[in-house]
Amino acid sequence: MKQKVSFLHGPHDLRIAEMDVPAPGPGQVLIKVKACGICGSDVECFEGHSAEGRYDIAPYTPGHEWAGEILELGANCVSGLKVGNKVIGDCVMGCGTCYNCKEGRMPSACLNFREIGFRPDSPGGMGEYMVVEEQYVHAFPDSWSWELGAWQEPFSIGYFGIWGNEGHIDASETALILGAGPIGMTAAIVALASGARVIVADPLQSRRDRALSYGVDHAVDPSSKFIEQIMDITGGLGADVCVECSGNDNAIASLFDVASHSGRVRLVGHSIGRKVPTEIGKTIWRTLNITGSGGTRNFGQRTIRFMDRIKDKYDITGLTTHRFSFDQIHEGFDVAVNQKAAALKVMLKIEE
Repeated sequence: MKQKVSFLHGPHDLRIAEMDVPAPGPGQVLIKVKACGICGSDVECFEGHSAEGRYDIAPYTPGHEWAGEILELGANCVSGLKVGNKVIGDCVMGCGTCYNCKEGRMPSACLNFREIGFRPDSPGGMGEYMVVEEQYVHAFPDSWSWELGAWQEPFSIGYFGIWGNEGHIDASETALILGAGPIGMTAAIVALASGARVIVADPLQSRRDRALSYGVDHAVDPSSKFIEQIMDITGGLGADVCVECSGNDNAIASLFDVASHSGRVRLVGHSIGRKVPTEIGKTIWRTLNITGSGGTRNFGQRTIRFMDRIKDKYDITGLTTHRFSFDQIHEGFDVAVNQKAAALKVMLKIEE
């Protein structure tokens, strides 16, 4: 049986190929992909602005925000997954056997690190079928749409940004989310669901308006007297939890001015490869707790449970702004690349 699969060969070089549907090996499952989001990371790899996508090794199939249906189980599968299950998968894949994995460190520390949808040895969901090891696959409820399933991966990043690495938040606290893109919006939804007061900062009026429509308490423009705005809203105290989801240098630099004493600073937005000047000494006198977020160890099934509890109150798929069929993948990337302000999330509908 043949399938259509996309391969990223280099910057602005995405090609569709026809190839055989792979058979699952021992401990693997064959999945019919139903939906796959185009992430900002996919866009940066497509543009040649990120080294995360490893087409320098060989062309690879992108797509880590996918959902699909199990068609076949390989030999020796023991997880309890079944043919017909609706499933999603982890993006960052630790081997579980190297020194760092056995030490319980994040999958991004794995010495045999793989990342689905970014490497030729771990093809992603922008094709009609894919094979994944069962240890990285999680079933989600039959009542969910395929698109909601595809939102699980980006939602897990926002969720982990607040609750991962021993994070926490409750209704007595104020959360400041810097950046109202897909990850920032999911982090805002997580904070709202926890009862916290939520402030979102984004320079785009359309994104601030969207955040307000989801119930955040304040949406501010960080390009104008940002620190003063946050201090005014918080009575001079600053935010208890600051989640940086933009990767913007100015946003990162401002964190130590807008966080409260004993506040938690959660770094999520990518800024690798750049040095950002900050007054780091403020972390001492404010006793700040600073954590990064690379990978989401043990958060796949937890994210599914969380989303299932709040999905009827917060319209997660309403964050999708553009939808295309798989045959329209080039149009989808064109929108994601050239309409960044308007395209919060571009979703590929591989099969209804």
